[in-house]
Amino acid sequence: MSDRVLLTGISGYLAGHIAVHLLKAGYAVRGSLRSLDKADAVRATLARAGADTTPLDFVALDLTSDAGWAQAMEGVRYLQHTASPFFLQMPKDRADMVGPAVAGTERALGAALAGGVERVVVTSSMAAIAYGHAKVESPAFTAQDWTDLHGRPVNAYIESKTRAERRAWDIMGAAGRQDDLACINPGAIFGPLLDADPGTSALLVKRLLDGSVPAAPRIPITGIDVRDVAEAHVAAMTHPEAGGHRFPMGAEVTYFGDVARLLRDHYPNHKVPRFGLPNWAVRLYALFDSDVRGNVDELDYAKRLDSSPTKALLGRDFIPLERSILDTAESLVAQGLV
Repeated sequence: MSDRVLLTGISGYLAGHIAVHLLKAGYAVRGSLRSLDKADAVRATLARAGADTTPLDFVALDLTSDAGWAQAMEGVRYLQHTASPFFLQMPKDRADMVGPAVAGTERALGAALAGGVERVVVTSSMAAIAYGHAKVESPAFTAQDWTDLHGRPVNAYIESKTRAERRAWDIMGAAGRQDDLACINPGAIFGPLLDADPGTSALLVKRLLDGSVPAAPRIPITGIDVRDVAEAHVAAMTHPEAGGHRFPMGAEVTYFGDVARLLRDHYPNHKVPRFGLPNWAVRLYALFDSDVRGNVDELDYAKRLDSSPTKALLGRDFIPLERSILDTAESLVAQGLV
């Protein structure tokens, strides 16, 4: 069997970085897209990032359809499942996000098992670890912790990541292959953009730079660099001891206000907010904005992750979060997004 990797959702921010790591390491990559119309653009993006795209091909796959999954696994040794439903705003019906996330996991892992794939790496999130728990000062969350969907309120995204990862472990366990699955659980992902798609976390930096956030709320951010997350995906794919484990990834915890101060120091001519937003004002605004309402319970609740297993996997410490945020800002400017 060739060293071919099926990478789902290859056009995404993180998946693009994973593709670059894989191609530079000599793997053949088969990237899935919802539409092959994007294939040329993705190939050009990866080439600009320094990857040899000769061993790259594409396949059309949809998380909500059975079509093409069996054929996509032909000749594939490893699966990197990064694809997940994406919404700029939380959907009115959370089933619109949760359903495709779980169904996509079922399709991807079912096809991988049927195709004899050697190892599966799933992009999960700290959302599947650190939410729904009592809001008390606590030590760092570990790989043994799971989000409590019956505890404190969680939004549709958190539920989708939790249920999808739970389903991944169930599927692999039922097949007797739990040790052939690894899950990566990053916090908010920052770092350089490969193209003009800012992704979710980089969008936070964009909004701080372009003035669309007039004041910074007291919402904590557990951040990690996209380059570290991509490298962890590749390491978990082949490291003999990585199978059967989850890998939390959070370099540091910061706050919107701290990010704003950092950006203001380096980009004084941009409309970075100068003032904080008191919690009472956030709660008042949340009465009229469902996205804010879904996060208001996280005010002043810093969540730390025990990332020691992931650092051991990489054999080094993480990139400092300050550098990640500034690299995000630099690439937003370079892409003409701010």
